[in-house]
Amino acid sequence: MDLRTPLGRVLGWGSARHGSSHWWWQRMTAISLVPLGGWFVISVLMLFGSSHDSATLWLRSPLQAALFILFMAMTFWHTSLGLQVIVEDYIHTEWLKLSVLITIKMIITLLAVIAALLLLRIYLGG
Repeated sequence: MDLRTPLGRVLGWGSARHGSSHWWWQRMTAISLVPLGGWFVISVLMLFGSSHDSATLWLRSPLQAALFILFMAMTFWHTSLGLQVIVEDYIHTEWLKLSVLITIKMIITLLAVIAALLLLRIYLGG
């Protein structure tokens, strides 16, 4: 039994037109975090006990910097998607839900920008 409207069935949309996209991106970010998380853990373990200079030299490698950027982007994006689902499921007052969602998005964006700027500073040798 399909609960969508006839127009929704034709266009392939759910009731809010974004639920399946949100679900899909949450799964894709989770899948991408498996190899990226493994790379990150192995890298940190290999750098354990190294000097600060060797760790920054490692992070200045274009491949390592690119993988770190991907890891951080997927982590922040996945976190944002997951927290959005939690807020939408458990906060039922609309103004409070909207306020919490905006606050979460702002905090996660701020943290992502800070992480990118710190990596850029290391990468450029500052």
